[in-house]
This record gives sequence, structure tokens and C-alpha cells, in this order.
Amino acid sequence: MAPLDNSSEMSLSDSGFEPGGKRNFLQLTDKDGEQPQIASDESGTAESSGLDDSSQERFIGPLPRDSTPGCSDYSSPSYSYSSILNKSETGYVGLVNQAMTCYLNSLLQTLFMTPEFRNALYNWEFEEPEEDPVTSIPYQLQRLFVLLQTSKKRAIETTDVTRSFGWDSSEAWQQHDVQELCRVMFDALEQKWKQTEQADLINQLYQGKLKDYVRCLECGYESWRIDTYLDIPLVIRPFGASQAYGSVEEALQAFIQPETLDGPNQYFCERCKKKCDARKGLRFLHFPYLLTLQLKRFDFDYTTMHRIKLNDRMTFPEELDMSPFIDVEDEKSPQTESCTDSGAENEGSCHSDQMSNDFSTDDCVDEGICLDSTGSTERVLKPKSLLTFELFSVMVHSGSAAGGHYYACIKSFSDGQWYSFNDQHVSKITQDDIRKTYGGSSGSRGYYSSAFASSTNAYMLIYRLKDPSRNAKYLAVEDFPEHIKSLVQKEKESEEQEKRQREIERNTCKIKLFCVHPVKMMMESKLEVHKDKTLREATEMAYKLMELEAVVPLDCCRLVKYDEFHEYLERSYEGEEDTPMGVLLGGVKSSYMFDLLLETRRPEQVFQPYKPGEVMVKVHVVNLKSETIASPISVRAYLNQTITEFKQLIAQATGLSTETMRVVLERCYNDLRLLYVPNKTLKAEGFFRSNKVFVESSELTDHQVAFTDSLLWKLLDRHGNTIRLLVLLPEQSPGTLANRTLCQKQQQGSSTITNTSTNTNTSDSQKSSDASDFEHIESPTQEADSNSSLCVAADNRELENRIRATPVASGGASSDQENHFTCEERSDSEVNNDRSTSSVDSDILSSSHSSDTLCNADSGPIQLANGLDSHSITSSRRSKAHEGKKETWETAEEDSGTDSEYDDNGKSKAEAHYLYFKAEPCSQEDAAGDAQKCLVVHVDKRITLAAFKQNLEPYVGVSSTQFKVFRVYANNQEFESVRLNETLSSFSDDNKITIRLGRALKKGEYRVKVYQLLVNEPEPCKFLVDTVFAKGMTVRQSKEELLPQLKEQCKLDLGIDRVRLRKKTWKNPGTVFLDYHVYEEDISISSNWEVFLEVLNEPEKMKSMSQLAVLTRRWSPSTMKLGPFQEVILESSSVEELKEKLSEISDIPLENLEFAKGRGTFPCDISVLEIHQDLDWNPKVSTLNVWPLYICDDGAVVFYRGSTEEPLELSDDERNELMKKESSRLLKTGHRVSYSPRKEKALKIYLDGGPAKDTGQD
Repeated sequence: MAPLDNSSEMSLSDSGFEPGGKRNFLQLTDKDGEQPQIASDESGTAESSGLDDSSQERFIGPLPRDSTPGCSDYSSPSYSYSSILNKSETGYVGLVNQAMTCYLNSLLQTLFMTPEFRNALYNWEFEEPEEDPVTSIPYQLQRLFVLLQTSKKRAIETTDVTRSFGWDSSEAWQQHDVQELCRVMFDALEQKWKQTEQADLINQLYQGKLKDYVRCLECGYESWRIDTYLDIPLVIRPFGASQAYGSVEEALQAFIQPETLDGPNQYFCERCKKKCDARKGLRFLHFPYLLTLQLKRFDFDYTTMHRIKLNDRMTFPEELDMSPFIDVEDEKSPQTESCTDSGAENEGSCHSDQMSNDFSTDDCVDEGICLDSTGSTERVLKPKSLLTFELFSVMVHSGSAAGGHYYACIKSFSDGQWYSFNDQHVSKITQDDIRKTYGGSSGSRGYYSSAFASSTNAYMLIYRLKDPSRNAKYLAVEDFPEHIKSLVQKEKESEEQEKRQREIERNTCKIKLFCVHPVKMMMESKLEVHKDKTLREATEMAYKLMELEAVVPLDCCRLVKYDEFHEYLERSYEGEEDTPMGVLLGGVKSSYMFDLLLETRRPEQVFQPYKPGEVMVKVHVVNLKSETIASPISVRAYLNQTITEFKQLIAQATGLSTETMRVVLERCYNDLRLLYVPNKTLKAEGFFRSNKVFVESSELTDHQVAFTDSLLWKLLDRHGNTIRLLVLLPEQSPGTLANRTLCQKQQQGSSTITNTSTNTNTSDSQKSSDASDFEHIESPTQEADSNSSLCVAADNRELENRIRATPVASGGASSDQENHFTCEERSDSEVNNDRSTSSVDSDILSSSHSSDTLCNADSGPIQLANGLDSHSITSSRRSKAHEGKKETWETAEEDSGTDSEYDDNGKSKAEAHYLYFKAEPCSQEDAAGDAQKCLVVHVDKRITLAAFKQNLEPYVGVSSTQFKVFRVYANNQEFESVRLNETLSSFSDDNKITIRLGRALKKGEYRVKVYQLLVNEPEPCKFLVDTVFAKGMTVRQSKEELLPQLKEQCKLDLGIDRVRLRKKTWKNPGTVFLDYHVYEEDISISSNWEVFLEVLNEPEKMKSMSQLAVLTRRWSPSTMKLGPFQEVILESSSVEELKEKLSEISDIPLENLEFAKGRGTFPCDISVLEIHQDLDWNPKVSTLNVWPLYICDDGAVVFYRGSTEEPLELSDDERNELMKKESSRLLKTGHRVSYSPRKEKALKIYLDGGPAKDTGQD
């Protein structure tokens, strides 16, 4: 790609452009480090840029996040190089939205486009010694306005402004009302401008006056007061009305419309000395220079108890004549036929006694009470022709009452053009776009709009009085005061510095750097180096970055190319010390596919060159006699080398003999390959960039057996699968790990548990099937501790990969017949009573499920954790069908409905298989004072949970059937591990396990939470107990075991024929379980299952699955009440049968009976004011299992009524009172689905720097 010479006279065809409609590609690049710029003059303002209309018609930039009807230009897909950095073609600068600060951006742009406010702000001078510029709101606004007028950026940040408000980053995520922000910001500015020329600026520009009066209709006496306002709130739709006001003028007229006080609302007249009819109202006395109208689109619907937004259409003129709304008579003269109040709903925004909530601070003096004549000169009424206001700002809200987006449509007073200021995007718009913000939507609506309806419409309007004597122009750059010129220069230098910094960033290579520090071991950092810096300079920078000055000489360090993921040294850079880093690294990139390693050597050593194409091999030397694996030594080889050549390289590095050398490649986890073909290449054997091999060169006969049967394979297999676990044991008192009694089972073969303190070597017989019924608990031969030292290769270039090796267990749990251990009472409910955590359940030690005998060495019964004596269960309770064969997940003991991992003597029925297990006691130092004991366990993760628990028996002190294993996750949440046939393969190093006393689940057993169903109670779902159901158990058997537990724990003495169990889905009652149903066969059951227990008033009527149990409730319109629930048992899904049953229990004639299905979650609550109309009464279907009923299972709710029963006539007061009661009732029960927005944070501006010092100013 050749650059084009812009000074050349060649034609396009001579320059290489393809004719004939072919596509030509051009690439814009930097010239001398400068990015392409859009031409504009230095002033950077729209009013002085000299751009014509055609050049300003479209903005260049990315599409906005939300399309808005008011900004048609946003549909332009055009995008320019570096458009984010360069100014919009409109000449105006946008504001970056910090997160949800669109409301702030809209107000700031409106104030900036107000000439009188902008010029007054420029005339204010900041005195730095007296105030911190960071917390000065006027100074930060001044800086922002200067940047908006002079910056060449497309958009600038507002973080400095919000920081001066005392806001932190969390405030950026709070949505607020733009009118509320306007009041609070004006308040803050008034406080900051005290004792300055701008002290009264807000009042001069935005404050108006009105009269609040009450006039007696009998004698004409009038009492009144003068109030001030900063904006006029206009009602969109009057309370109780179905139609909205159509225009701003209509709403203004309603604002001053009189209200008559009569009847109970009569006014006490001071002159008549009695209560009289009167008129109350407001009169405008003075309009401000800048008139702000707030359209009250946000309201509250007392029917739905929702905040809502009114999206009704309300037009507003471009020029507004306010003369019809001004009071032309003297404010102190009696009025007979004048304006009266618009109602209580407007008082909060206009009356001085209410203004502290809107825009006055607590310490402000009420400005509207002073009635002296000196103020009348300020308020001399202008002729009506001078009360014309022109619209220049429309703040638009797009969204609903729950949230939305603000942007501003603003007219420039310099050229009369309208612009859309939508955060960082600024574009031209037309009058048609303004008219689209009137609001309105198609289709009929109810009394209020939906709480979630989204629409785009005007929310705040700002007009300016048309008065040539007062209308100001924007201050040009050359006319700035000296302090503003200094600020402009300061900001320009800052922007230039930022630009230079960006340029440096664009030419800086940022790459991850590693170093094997001789003292601090492996270190990681990020190297930032200019692309023109040489390798020698970069090495010196890395040398200082890794803090090697006092450790290694600089000439003993070099940078090499490194792959962290594969731990692979790709190449070194010999002879390229003067090559620029940009060339070595392949240019400046956002990320690199490789890293750099700062390699070190000792002074007497020489760096070995690393050539591209070499592979790195970590060689671990294995010692079969001591069963240890040494730390790795690094060897580099080529993929085309043979195994014989590779062994010679290893021999040079390790000193081992090649004659007896065995080399094993670990390609991936659990994939060990013996390299025995001498002429096979490394590539053919599967070597890659970084590899791990194990070598052994002993004189033992181990190499004569098959590799998979050799000691080498077993040692490597154990090494690759062993994990380190931290096991927290239950608290025991008295006794320690050293003197706990080992619970042993008496078995026919008189087998005993091998003590874990015995050291035995690994043998083939232990790997194979053994005559014992359970996995051996063996400790390995002592291993060398490699944590204390680090093997370093002679050239010091390898990457150390230290292997954790644990010291040998000095002692396990010994069987001491003299010391019987005891333990304190402890139940899971005491440990964790959170019902939402499925793994934490109460201990259940029932006789029908305790299938193991607990005993000490003397075969005497011992005390269990919950204080119960253990007892024997005769073998007649056990099935002999599965004796002698391997237990699987599917096999079950059909007589008891439980699956057991153990035989009659408590031993595992799984095939014997030796797996490594070693445990040693330790104190949990990080337990914050907890005295709980713990074990460090090194175990093969292929061990089953059943075998793992058996290995833990000597340390826990009870049988594995009498304790539970909980896995502890990162957030300290615990979940019980219950599947005994599963391995520990999902565990990893340093995982935590908690042991709790209590009978563990056996295979085929499930913990079940039992809730009581109370259909006629305010809270129909009540938790009772945790219990255990087993596969193969019938429902009646589960009830037999459950009822004694309910009697003991819940004091419920129930008969078995007066209770039923039924399906529970969330809070909905479902299928009724019949006594003969079998779990897992007729009823699906799972972990953490939940069921309802329902107490019956009469014996169970449900006898067959073909029957249907329906919950019915009578609605009485004449009394506006709902009756209690009554259950109806149907023999079929016939609607006719349902109506017949309802007629029987209610005495409503069949032809007059109507019914409807309830909606939502049980008990399907609904307001009595809505039930008569809102439900789908008397659906035209013949069966219940079709639309719209879909009643296919037990537990459906059906309401019914008599069609001839007339609804109760309610007065308005009675209806309102009932509405309040129903809203309160439904709110308490939580059955009304309602939108619950997040709690809003109050909008505050802190004048002293932050909320911590807030004195309640706002």
C-alpha cells in the first residue's frame, strides 16, 4: 500500500485508482504523530466557527444507546476515524454520562446555553487561597463551561463537577429527577455565592411572585400573603378526571382557577366573625426573566399503589403569552371576582411554608412574606405586549416512572437553530422533532397509564422573556474576563498535555513481565516501554522494575520470549541488544500472545541460547527407594531428536545412567506414557512446547514387570492424583486425636482396622482385590520434604515448579481400650438453622434406619453425639439379596426402602481397592480463636466418599454411618456430600471439609422438609421438621415414622388416618399422595425434597389417582366477603360434576352457580373489589383440563358465586375505606404481585465536601 502525494498533480487513474465502478480502498493514517482532524477554527464554538448549515447537518460518531424520537439524526450510520476525540460538526461539545447522570447532563447543557447564566458565571472570579478548587461548585461549573465552549473534544467528563457536589462514584448509579436537581443546585450556588455580586443571581433570573389569597363571598374581606416560586408545576391530568389538559395554556388557566370553600370546608372570616363561603386561589404578580414550567408527569396511582408516569399529550407554544395570567390589580385591594386556588395538589410547590421541601434550605429566610413598598419598584408591571416568552429549552424524559433517560432539546440564541444534547452526542434537530415531545399514545387506556409504559415526552420547559433591553448574547472568547482567559489557557495546556500523553500511550508497548527472583521467587509485573527503546534499555528498565539491583548484576540479566501458559521459553535475543522493542515485539499492540521473562544467572555461568523450534522439558527424577519425586530440572531439545538422544541429554543434566534409565512422559492429567522405542522422535511421542517427564535409573527389578504393574507407575499415579484437604473435626470433650477410641465393628472374619500410624510400603497386593470388605487405611513410606529447599539447575535457567510434599504422619488414632471418648450434645440445627441451605439438616437417629451397631473396643454401647444410646438392629431387617456382590446406585434393599453402602458389620460392600490416604493432626491457626481440631489429609481423589469416611473413623471416633461430611465453599457456605459411591474428583488442593455428628444418609435415602398446609390461615405454609424418606418406602410407612417425630418435636399428636402428605411446589399444594404409593416408583423424590402435611377433619376420601381434589371458596357479592376454603373430591374432570358438588355444599341452585379459577400462587388472593369483574367467570368448557382452566392436578383453587346475588352498593367513602383495607391485607400476605422499585437515595449536594460532614444543609 503506497502513500498518496497530496502535492502531486497526477490524476486519480495515474495514482492507481481502479476505474469502471470498482471499489477503491483508502486508509487514513497518522502524519507525524498527529491524528486526522476535522477542520474548524480555534474558537471551537458554533456561533463563531463559520460552519454553514450543510456542514453542521449531521454529527459524526457512534450510534447512541437508545433511539429517541426527538433526535432523528441519530439514525445516521456514519462514523469517522477518531470521532470520539474530535468535536461534533455542530461545533458543540457533549457531556459523558458517568452511568445514570443523563439528568445532570441535560441541566448543565441548558444552563450553558443560557447566555445570562453563562456570562454571570464567567464574571465570578475564584479566589483560590480562600477555598479548595476541588470542592468549589461555581469554579468547577466555570471550568466545565469553558471546556464546553473551547474544547476540541467530542465530549468531556463531568466527574470534577460531581466531585465538587461531594458525590462519590455510587452517586453516578442513582437516577434522580432533573427538576429536583435544579432546585438543589440553585440552592447550593446561592450558598456559595453569598457576599458576592452573584448572591442574588438565581432570584434575578428565575424567581417569580404570586399571591395566595382567601376571599369571603359575603363581605368581600380578603386575607392573603405573597409567595415566591422558581418554577410553576403544571398538572397534566386533574385528580379523578379522565381527560388530560391539552396544552400548557390550559394547564396554566387551571393553575389559577378558583376553588370554592363551602359546606364543611367553610372559611372563618375575621370580619364576619363566622364561617362563610369563600374562594381560595392564587394570582401571579410577577413572572421571572427565565420562566420554568414543570409538567407533572409523575404521579401515584392509589388503586395499584404504583408510581406512574402520565404520557398524555400536552402541547406547548414556541412563544408563550403570559399576559392573560397576570394580576393587573393592586395586590392590597379587595377582589370580588378574581382568581382562586388550584387545589391542595399545587401547594407543595408554590407556598413559602412548603418550599423548604422543594428548593429552599433550612436556614433560608422566607422571601415571600416581606410586603414593604420598596419591593414594588422591582415589580412594576410591564405592558402585556412585553410578557411574551420564547421557548429555548425542552428537557425530555424517555421511559417510565420506574426509570428512564433524559436529554435536552435546546435552541441556540446565536443562530436560532435547535440542537439535541443527548449526553456525548450533539446533533441538529427541527421543529418537527420538538413537536414529537408533546407526548400521547394511541389506543384507549384506563384511568392511569400503565406503571411500566415507556414513552418519550417533554418534562421541563424553559422560556426566556423577549426583552431586547435584557436579552444578552453569548460572551465571545476574545471578550472573556482576564481570569477566564487564564483559565482557558490553563485548560488548553492541560488538554495539550493529555494529547501528548495519549500519543505516548499509543507508542508504548505494554507486555507482561516475569522473573525468577533469587530471593522473592517468581515475580510478575507489567513492562511499559516505548517502541523506540532498544532491547538493552528495556532490560535495564525490567532490571529496576524487578528490584534486582542489590541481588544480581545487570550484565547477569537478559530478556527472553516466554509463554506463561505452557511455561515455555520460546527464544532468546542474542546479538539484538540494539534492536528497538517495537521491532522485536511486532509493533504496539493492545495485547500480546506471548510474555517476557527476565532471566538471571550467576557470574560464573554463561547464558545458553534459546532457539526457535526448541521444546522445553521439565525433568523430575524419581527415587523408588524413598518414594520421592524431585523438583524439576529444565532440558531443551528438538522435536526431531530420538528418544536415545533425549536420554543422553537427560543424563548430562542429571548424571543418571542411560542404560537403566526409564523415561515417562506425562502428556496430560492421568496420561503416563513410557518412552521405550529408541529411534522414535519426540514429536512422534507427542512432545509440545512445554513438557513434563519423570526419569528413574535404579538397579531394581521393577523395570522387568509391565509398566502399569510397576512401582514407578504406582508412585507416579499416586503423585498425580493426591490432593491435600483440610478436615475440620467435630468438637469432642474430653480427649484429643491421640487418645480417641477407635470404634471397631465385630465381624465374622475378625478383621480389624489397620492403624494409620503404621507405615507400610505400596505393594501390588494392595492395588488388587483383597479379601477384606473395606478399603485399606494405609500410610505411605516417609517422603522427603521438598518445601524446605529448591533444586536449581546448574545454569539457573529452569522455571521451578515446586511439588508440595507433606511430612510423614507421626501418629494416627490409636485404639485405647481404657479411654472411652464422650462428646457433647450437638445437632445440625444448632450449627446452622438456615432452611435454605439444603445440606444442613437435623440429626435423625430413628430405630428403623439405624442399621449399624456402635461400640467401643470392649463391644459396649457408647454415647452418641445427641445423647442417645446406640442399639443393635437385628439382621432380620436386612435383605440378604445383595450380599457378596458390588453395590451399585440402582440396587436397593426392598424390605426397608434404604440403600446401604455397608454390610451387616458396617464394612464397605464395594470391591477392595487400595487408594492413598494419609492424615496428620494440626491446629487451625486461621480459625480466629476457634478451638476446633482439624486434620491435614493427603488422599487420592479417586477414593469414594464411603471409603473416605471409613478412613476418617479413627479420627472422628464414631462409625462412618454416624457422622456427615460437609464441603465448605469459598463463601463459607456448606453443602452435605451424600452420594457415597461418588469420588472426590471434584475436590482440589486445600479444599475444606467439615465433619458433623449425626446419622448420615445411606444410599437411596433423601432428606425431606415437611411443611404443614393450613389452607384457612393467613400464612398457609408452616415449616415443621426435617425427616428422611427412603427409596422403596410407602407413603404410609413414611407417615408412621414421621408422626412420632412430630409429636416429639412439634407437640402434634396426630392419627395416621387423619393426615395426608401431598406434593409441594413453592407454596402451592399439589398431588395428594395415597398410602400405597411407593417412593421412586410412584412418586419421584430428590435431594432437598419438600412435602406438605395436611391435617384432615375426617378420614381420607382420596382413594384413587383418578380422583381430583379441588380447593373451593365462595364469593358473596352481597356482603363483599370470601368464605373459607372447602375441599371437593371429584371422580372425573367434568365441569358439570364440579358444579354439582359446589351446589351441594352451598345450596346455590345449579342453574345459578358460576365459578372461576384462581390466579397466581396459593391461596390465589385477590381484592374483593376486583374479584367480581377480573376473574374469568363461568368459562364455556365442559372439562376442567382444557383452556382456560387447565385443572389437571390436585390443589387447584376455584372461586364460585350465585349469579343472582347482586353486589353490595358502596358509597365513595366506604369504597375508599375498603380499598385501603384490601391494599393493606394483600400487602401483608404478599400475594399481590406488584412492582417494587429499589429504594431511592435522596439527592443532596454537600457544601463541605462529602456526606460524612453533612450538617443537614439539604
